[in-house]
Amino acid sequence: MAISPAYLWAFLGIVFCLMEVFVPSAFTESALGIAAFGVAIAALVIPQLWLQALLWFVLSTLLILWFRRLSQGRRNRSWRMDSIDAKTLTSIPAGDVGRVIYEGGSWQARAYDPELEIAANQSVSVVRQEGNTLIVMPEAALL
Repeated sequence: MAISPAYLWAFLGIVFCLMEVFVPSAFTESALGIAAFGVAIAALVIPQLWLQALLWFVLSTLLILWFRRLSQGRRNRSWRMDSIDAKTLTSIPAGDVGRVIYEGGSWQARAYDPELEIAANQSVSVVRQEGNTLIVMPEAALL
């Protein structure tokens, strides 16, 4: 007794989706799994295995591109902030990151000017936030 291709594609979809849960891959495995579920449904009317594999490849590619487009829109977002006071906990070397105390918490920070080094225990102004890194300028440079 042979197993129906629809069951095999559904099983493959479950495996890919479970892999995404245990080994996150920015939704790549989810896209492969969702495409496999789509092919499982299509396999009920498309008996040729090569057409099923081609459909899975096309659906997977489209879903991966769509998921990447969605996630990149969130990743590249930077937030503009009002100039808010902070204080450096460590020095911020030119072109590198240091730590600042901002709103009672320790934040990773980078100088707005990559050529600028900011000493420890100096008052700075937060120019903007990029992810979980604050972009700062010394208050003396803003006067």
